Amino acid sequence: MTPLRQRMTEDMQLRGLSPNTQRSYLSYVSLLARHYGCSPDQLTEDDLRDYFLYLQNERKLSQGSCRAHLSGIKFLYTFTLKREWQVFDLLRPKPEKKLPVVLSVKEVRQVLGCLHRPHYRACLNTIYACGLRVGEAARLRVNEIDSTRMQLHINQGKGNKDRRVPLTEHTLQELRTFWATHRNPVWVFPRLLHRKVDPLATTPITTRSIERAFKAALRDSGITKDATVHTLRHSWATHLLESGVSLRLIQIWLGHSSIRSTARYTHLTQTLEANAADQLDSLVSALA
Repeated sequence: MTPLRQRMTEDMQLRGLSPNTQRSYLSYVSLLARHYGCSPDQLTEDDLRDYFLYLQNERKLSQGSCRAHLSGIKFLYTFTLKREWQVFDLLRPKPEKKLPVVLSVKEVRQVLGCLHRPHYRACLNTIYACGLRVGEAARLRVNEIDSTRMQLHINQGKGNKDRRVPLTEHTLQELRTFWATHRNPVWVFPRLLHRKVDPLATTPITTRSIERAFKAALRDSGITKDATVHTLRHSWATHLLESGVSLRLIQIWLGHSSIRSTARYTHLTQTLEANAADQLDSLVSALA
């Protein structure tokens, strides 16, 4: 490990960035160094400008991908190398305003019904039932299941934030049934060994294997939407909103810092739109 990489890693630890974020940031910086064939501390503002033109025009990366690269590279130059470059203001792409893909309740049931291996079925069912991120489900510990208060304790989620999410009796029983098949003392979903759950595993199941299982189930279901594991979280929030759960409560359960992040689900709720249209019709009819 080079001294610059070591210093950046330590800086990210001091800033409290998650291990996944640290790995991502280091990979973006490594790609930059590989592109120019030299250490990043030898590059100029114009070099960075040209590099992001390359990412957009030649590699055809999306705005979201460019933002991810920029976050990692900016961290290096701002915090580790202490360079206050104005080029970063120019490179910040305008956010894309895309609505997330959402599956209907029937489609969720259809996809999850195509999962035949118990560990993936239990994990993905929990992701939908509790609105979890894939990493939160993979790293779920036995002691984070609170059967007394019927909650999952999500510790150090995105942004190093803790939160509590409701746990239904059905999901609790499914988790208990699955855990009884391996009885790992730490992990609800232990790492696999030769395609089987390892009862003695000291690490959890990988997020990549969960994502592969979901993609296979999506393909087998015949649903053509561009869905990912994260789509289950979007769908959960949308279905709760359609069922009349308050936006504020959904925000808390999702762990969103801003209500604006949660409010985008109001654009995806067919039931609420239909009810609003009926109420508007009643108001207008009353004027006649």
